[in-house]
Amino acid sequence: MLAKRTVKNQVTLPKAIVQKAGEADYYDVTYQDGKIVLTPVRQLHADAVRSKLDELGITPADVNDAINWARKRT
Repeated sequence: MLAKRTVKNQVTLPKAIVQKAGEADYYDVTYQDGKIVLTPVRQLHADAVRSKLDELGITPADVNDAINWARKRT
């Protein structure tokens, strides 16, 4: 499939490609072996993250402890 780059460096993704890859608002863009590679980025919503942390029993104090531990290691 062809996609045209505009003068503003914008590209419209073909509908068939988006349907196969799944819709995303953001894409990670890399250059590999002479090709431009777009990888859909699925962002987790903050509420989903909070819910998972709660499910795992991780508290804000646990997070702060982990950050402090990681900072000591460098």
